[in-house]
Amino acid sequence: MVDQRLGDTPEPADEPAFDDVLAAVGPRLRALRHEREVTLPQLSQATGISVSTLSRLESGQRRLTLELLLPLARAHQVPLDELVGHPPTADPRIHPRPFQRNGMTFLPLTRRPGGLQAYKMLIPAHWPASEPQPQVHEGYEWLYVLSGRLRLLLGEHDLMLGPGEAAEFDTHLPHAFANPTERPVEILSLFGPQGERLHLRARPTARADG
Repeated sequence: MVDQRLGDTPEPADEPAFDDVLAAVGPRLRALRHEREVTLPQLSQATGISVSTLSRLESGQRRLTLELLLPLARAHQVPLDELVGHPPTADPRIHPRPFQRNGMTFLPLTRRPGGLQAYKMLIPAHWPASEPQPQVHEGYEWLYVLSGRLRLLLGEHDLMLGPGEAAEFDTHLPHAFANPTERPVEILSLFGPQGERLHLRARPTARADG
């Protein structure tokens, strides 16, 4: 790592030393991974970093570099400064960064690389420009229409879903989305990449005596 100090100028007393900041990253990486219930092999697959290197980073036995921090920040879906700084602990808000894929806008609502993933999706009007082609892949999906009307091609079915309507399906079944209307469509999507399904649990209400 490049020495960040200039000459013999002392560092301000209220700022942590550079080495101290780096030393705190290992425990923070371990805490993030445990919080998201991700194993070292899963994180290794998501980042391309070997399990042994990840273990040494978390224990402080391996010096951190930018080449290692960037894939870790992407995998944990947190800003880079959250890994090397001290994130606020009392603020539960998520600060997602939207991204676009195939003309649709995705707003991630979860931050862990494994397990169920939640997204808010925006599908523009008259999308796609041609007839959608159903696809299949690993996973299981649950979606809920917030506004607009969504065309869902699912196996032999051709459905139009309006606000308040939901659908769930195994993504091994050929499926495709489309928006043939004049207005954008907003939906919530829960996707389990390993085929996880949504489980709802409710506590029974107490029965009144008599």
